[in-house]
Amino acid sequence: MEMDERKHKILKAIVQDYIATAEPVGSRTISKKFELGVSPATIRNEMADLEEMGLIEQPHTSAGRVPSDSGYRYYVDYLMDPLILNKEEQKSINQEMTSRLSEVQEVITYTGKLISQITNLTSIVLGPKSRSSVLKNMYFLPYEQGKAIMVTVKENGTVENNIVDIGTDTTPEELQLLANIFNQKMSGTRVQDMKKGLIEEIYGELSRKRRIIDGMMGILERMFDDNEGAGEERIYLGGTLNMLDQPEFRDIDKVRNLFAVFNENNKLKELIKPDHQGVNVMIGAENADQVFKNCSVISATYQINGKQIGSVGVLGPTRMDYGKAITIVDYMTKSLTELLTERHRKPRR
Repeated sequence: MEMDERKHKILKAIVQDYIATAEPVGSRTISKKFELGVSPATIRNEMADLEEMGLIEQPHTSAGRVPSDSGYRYYVDYLMDPLILNKEEQKSINQEMTSRLSEVQEVITYTGKLISQITNLTSIVLGPKSRSSVLKNMYFLPYEQGKAIMVTVKENGTVENNIVDIGTDTTPEELQLLANIFNQKMSGTRVQDMKKGLIEEIYGELSRKRRIIDGMMGILERMFDDNEGAGEERIYLGGTLNMLDQPEFRDIDKVRNLFAVFNENNKLKELIKPDHQGVNVMIGAENADQVFKNCSVISATYQINGKQIGSVGVLGPTRMDYGKAITIVDYMTKSLTELLTERHRKPRR
């Protein structure tokens, strides 16, 4: 696909402005915000060409234009200015990660948490299973008739989402009450350490919902099972609620399928499985699963002594800051590789 310099500048301006504002972009906006040295009329003509080339498209409810998946792909491949981390930013990230090197599991899961904080996107980390996790809190999201998504947050910052049966007669207020009681009774506790008396206490306060509690306890026991093999691959999510901050996903009907799939480890593993070395960028419909058709995924692998042991990625709307996300994923996976390799080589005492 051949384009002249002016089209390059206009497409780049459209992508950057849409990433920043989430509002469709018009010719006058480009003319005012970007010093391109051409009139709005000329910009309109160039935008018409870009639309014909399939790089931008017009939402039904707006006169402006937004980038298409192909437009984002062209931007990432040819036009994007990568974020450059300065020495202070690199030092800060490395200090955060190094301070948690006492446990490999901790530094791997914290990497995902740090990535989600820096990018304001959802992080996905593929690594070994946690052997003893502590519950921090839980809450519920509506899913469909008779079901809800139980979101469980652990003290190491990882988040799990599971679909639970709640029956057709359970109200949102009852679900909130259920979450409040579990948080009050169980926060800071390993599920394995729970005593029978504590479970009976919860039953007593919510006797009518015993079936739901049984289902929840079964999920929690599987999630926090201390007998899980430490070497098995496992997905850790960070910043899942960042999705709800994006204008594209503020409608719960749009986001619930996305949250439901967060519980499907095989799909998430496939999502961040690299097809080549280095940073992988999958945009919109390039993702095999249709549930991610409005999302982009940036991922890369990390190694110990040259052996690949996992992947790190970020998931967000196609309207994401690609330059920042790509730089952060690339830097964090390289840092993680260096830290884990260095730790592995040190003699154990």
